Amino acid sequence: MADDCIFCKINIGEIPSEKLYQDDDCFVIRDIAPKAPTHLLIIPKQHMTYLTGMTPEFQPVIGAMYKAASLMAVAEGVADAGYRLIVNQRDDAGQEVPHLHMHLLAGRRLGPMG
Repeated sequence: MADDCIFCKINIGEIPSEKLYQDDDCFVIRDIAPKAPTHLLIIPKQHMTYLTGMTPEFQPVIGAMYKAASLMAVAEGVADAGYRLIVNQRDDAGQEVPHLHMHLLAGRRLGPMG
């Protein structure tokens, strides 16, 4: 855990947030500033900042994040219409919280990237 990380604080209950899903590796919450009707954050419980430099032992955590995204898309009723998964890395990509996380966006036509 990083002492000043908002996601780590949510994970341990220091900051209240409704967890829509959790397993041994990750949890899911709603984004507080949604960019689409459905905007979820899939967050590893273990503090990790970037994909760069990850070693093979992190692969199960990344897999768990994708599993959680798939399950949540079904639970939110957006799996059939479609959804977008985004992982922002560093400042130029718009990463606002320095803890690895995935965005699930859905609920309307998102259009092409770019």
